[in-house]
Amino acid sequence: MAQAAGPRAAGDEDARPKARADAERRQLQAVFQQVPVPLFVLALDGTVRRANAAAGRLIGSGLGYPTGKRFTALVDPPSRAAVQSQLAEVIRSGETRTVRCGVLTAAGVAECEVTASPLQVRGDSGQVALVVTAPGTVPATEPGTGPGTAPGTAPPGLIIGAGAGDAPEDAASGANEDPVRSVTRRLDLVTSATRILLDGVGHSEPVTMQRLARLLAPELAAWLILDVERDGRLRRQLALGPDEQLSDELARSVAAADPPADSAPAQVYQAGRSLLVAHADDPGLLGAAADGEPLLPRLGAASVFCVPLWDGERCYGALTLARPAGQGPFGMADVGLVEELGEQLALAMRADRALRHRAEIADALQASLLPRQPRQIPGAEIAAGHVAAASASAAGGDFYDIYPARDGWGLSIGDVAGRDQDPAAVTAIARHAIRVLAHWDSDPAGVLRRANEILMEEEFGGRFVTSCVGHLRWRDGALHVVVGSAGHPWPILVRADGRTQALQGGGLPLGIFPDAEPATQEIDLEPGDVLFFFSDGLTSARGPDLAYVEDRVNDELAGLAGRPAAEVVARVQEVVSRFGGGELRDDVTMLALRAIGPPAEEP
Repeated sequence: MAQAAGPRAAGDEDARPKARADAERRQLQAVFQQVPVPLFVLALDGTVRRANAAAGRLIGSGLGYPTGKRFTALVDPPSRAAVQSQLAEVIRSGETRTVRCGVLTAAGVAECEVTASPLQVRGDSGQVALVVTAPGTVPATEPGTGPGTAPGTAPPGLIIGAGAGDAPEDAASGANEDPVRSVTRRLDLVTSATRILLDGVGHSEPVTMQRLARLLAPELAAWLILDVERDGRLRRQLALGPDEQLSDELARSVAAADPPADSAPAQVYQAGRSLLVAHADDPGLLGAAADGEPLLPRLGAASVFCVPLWDGERCYGALTLARPAGQGPFGMADVGLVEELGEQLALAMRADRALRHRAEIADALQASLLPRQPRQIPGAEIAAGHVAAASASAAGGDFYDIYPARDGWGLSIGDVAGRDQDPAAVTAIARHAIRVLAHWDSDPAGVLRRANEILMEEEFGGRFVTSCVGHLRWRDGALHVVVGSAGHPWPILVRADGRTQALQGGGLPLGIFPDAEPATQEIDLEPGDVLFFFSDGLTSARGPDLAYVEDRVNDELAGLAGRPAAEVVARVQEVVSRFGGGELRDDVTMLALRAIGPPAEEP
C-alpha cells in the first residue's frame, strides 16, 4: 500500500502547476471579458482577434462580431488614416500610442481616445492591445477603478447601444424607437414606394426611379445608388444623397461613374444575393469617381448595404445604400425592408418593360397596317389619314394597302369588328391575304371570295372583317376602277366640278358565312376626280349635338372638288377631330385617290 501511495503523491504534485496555470488562465480570461473598459486584441495587420464584452456593447454587437474585421472598419472614416498610422507606429517602435478618433457605436459616432500598446506573448509573433476610453480618461489599471468609471459601466462619454447579445444590425435600425412606431413607419414607407412604382408603370423608367430615390434616401438616412443593366453591362442610373440640395454636386460625380466589376454593386448583380457590410473599410467597395478617388470615403460612408433588383427570374441591376457614420450601421430590419423594395422595383421594371415591348410591337404592326406614306401609282395621287379612337391603347383593326395587281394596281381598305381575339392579328391576315390574292386575280370580287375562305379556316371566335377592294388601270384616257365590297362602307365619288355621289353598298363581311358574296361596281375617274374611301368609324362618329359627322364630311368633300388628295384628307381629318370632340368611339381611316392623267407610254 505504501509503495502504491508514493507514485500517486508524485502525480498529484505534477498536476498542481498545470491546474494552477489553467485556473490563472480562466481568471485572466474572465478579467478580460468582464473589465468595463472596451478592449481589443489586434493582429499585426490590424485585424481584431479578440474583443471583450464592453467592446461588444460599445459597438452594439455580440462578442464574436468584431473578430476577423479590421479595427479601422469600426472607426469613423475621416479618422481611419490617423488610426492606421498610429497602429503602424506602435508595431514599428514598440511604444504605446494614443489617438483621438470617432468610433462607430450602436447609436452613431462617439468621440473616443484609442490607446494602442504592443502585446508580446511567448510563442506568438506579436499583437497589439487597444483600449477605448472617453477623451481625457486614463485607462483603468484594475477592473472598474479607472477615473470617472463606475464599476460595471462603460467609460464616461461613450454612447452604449444594444446589449452584448444583440447584433449591430438591431441597434442601427431603431433599437431605441418604439417597436410599434418603427413598424408603422416602415409599412408607410413600403406603401409610399409601392404607390410610386405602380403610378410609374408605363411611364418613363428613369423618372420613376428618381421619385423612388427621393423617397428612400432621406427616410433611410443614406446615399442611394441605383445601377441598372444596359446592353449586357451594369450602368449607373442615378445617385442621390439624404440631403438632395447639399449633395447635388457630389451626386452628379457619383452618378457619372459606372460600377467596376470588383465593386459591391457588380458582385451583387452577378451573384443575385444581398451584401451587408455593417462597418465598411474597403475604399474601393463602391468603385471610384472619374478623377480616380474612391467613392466610399468621398461619400463619408461607414456602412454599405446592396441588394439585387431581382424579380424571381431575372436580375435587372443593384440598389445600393451607403450610410454616413453618424447614422449608425445598417441593421436586420433594414435588410428586410430594402430587399422588399428591391424586389418591388424589379417587378415594376419587368412590368414596365413588358408594356413598352408590347407597345413597340403594336406600333410596328400599326405602321405596317397603316403606313404613313401610301404607295403612289402612275397617273394618280393617293393620300391617307388616320384618327385614333379616344380609348385606343394598342394596334386597332383598321388597315389600308396599295399594291401592284394583275393587269394594273390594287387598293384595299378595311376594318376588323367583333369580340375576343386581338384585332391586330386578324387585320394582318386579312390585309396580306388580299394583297397576295390580287397578284393572281384582277377581279376584286374573286379576291374577296378567296380571302373569306382563308378567314373561315382560322379560329377567330367572334371576329370578322369588312373590306373594300379596288382594281385600277388606265383605259381610254380614264382611270377605270372596279370596286368590290364585303360589308364595308362604299367610297364617295367627288367629281372635279363639285358633284358628289356615294357608291352603292352591299356584300357580307368576311369570316362569317362560307358562301358570302361581295358586291361590285365599276366607275371611270376623269382627271381631277377623287374617290374617297373610309372606314366605318366615320359613319358611327357623332358630334356633341349628336349629329353624324359623316353628313358634314359629305358637304366638305363637295367644297374640296379639284383639290389635291393630301388636302382632301387633311381637311376631313380636321373635321372628324373637331366635331368628334376628342371622343371617337372607333378609329377612322381614310384614303383619297385622285386621277391626274394617263401615264406617258414607256419607249
